[in-house]
Amino acid sequence: MRVVTDLDVAGKRVFVRADLNVPLDGGRVAEATRITATLPTVAWLRAHGAKVVLASHLGRPKGTRKPELSLKPVADYLSTALHVPVPLAPDCIGDATEKLVATLQRGDVLLLENLRFHPEEEKNDPAFAAALAKLADVYVDDAFGAAHRAHASTVGMVSHFRERAAGLLLAREVEVLSRILKAPESPFVAVIGGAKVSDKIAVVENLLARVQAICIGGAMAYTFLQAQGKPIGRSRVEADRVGLAGETLALAAKRGVRVLLPVDHLAADKPEAGARTQVVAADAFPAELLGVDIGPATAALFAAEIAGARTVLWNGPMGIFEIDAFSTGTMAIAAALAASKGTTVVGGGDSIAALSKAGKLDAVTHVSTGGGASLEFLEGRELPGIEVLEAA
Repeated sequence: MRVVTDLDVAGKRVFVRADLNVPLDGGRVAEATRITATLPTVAWLRAHGAKVVLASHLGRPKGTRKPELSLKPVADYLSTALHVPVPLAPDCIGDATEKLVATLQRGDVLLLENLRFHPEEEKNDPAFAAALAKLADVYVDDAFGAAHRAHASTVGMVSHFRERAAGLLLAREVEVLSRILKAPESPFVAVIGGAKVSDKIAVVENLLARVQAICIGGAMAYTFLQAQGKPIGRSRVEADRVGLAGETLALAAKRGVRVLLPVDHLAADKPEAGARTQVVAADAFPAELLGVDIGPATAALFAAEIAGARTVLWNGPMGIFEIDAFSTGTMAIAAALAASKGTTVVGGGDSIAALSKAGKLDAVTHVSTGGGASLEFLEGRELPGIEVLEAA
């Protein structure tokens, strides 16, 4: 896969498919991790004389123009971050946008309006892909977070370009995640959390051939605990996944992988701020309560595993960390990763938000911006947006 640094971009119009799908609050960018992650690619292009045409989706407008999902706040943020005006085109295709692109000088940056205002983007419509391709001479994909989607801007338009490459962010994501799957330094420990077993089970199964231990927390742990016959009170369980969880535990044992489940919990009478809480042992979970976080003994157990590892992957919080009273376990994992001497990789929006809340974003080796793309990559699946670049 070619990387943007392999290209001669001087004086050329470069279409950069970025993932600028960030949360907004009151017309402003609320959390900018995905924007700042792609800035090195934009900065390199500007420094080498490119005319940058930046494109992204935002939210789920479902093919209609929704003012609240305009990329205008992102354009404003980019203007400040790059110290250069970044105008927002009125659309991502069309005569007015083509005229704006024609006025670009070397080092200029133009942001196109939300790609998903057009239903043809998600349908990978050939005519729409061709219209996007008219805007540039070179194609660069830096949107790892959208690499698992076969859309017009990630797949359809790419064949129109002889000069195409991965941006610095996408190349780094592929490099780090590939190393974890193909040549991780041992011991390799995965910490997996979040709400649903169904979201993560394929990742867990793929990691069983690579890790020495898996620590499972979050609501998904209760499905595994039920598979072991443990009491879980009113905790969230995917009843149709209990059998699969049991099979996964059996497979892990067969392969010699240690699976660490919570030995204690923070239990509450309701999953809300102000709830009555108590720490309970795994074998003595009150029937009327539900789990909202791992307990202190579990946090210490998981932290010890992380401390002894040379490679750590974390995906998914340990509880309802958005509520401060239920965040202790997740914050303990963030602190353990920050203190690790090994390679530490964090993926998933909630994990990144938790790491940010803990003030530890800069203390880990790599923060993956991929979300669903990271999960599919870690499952061992081919991602369409990467396949099309590799084919070049």
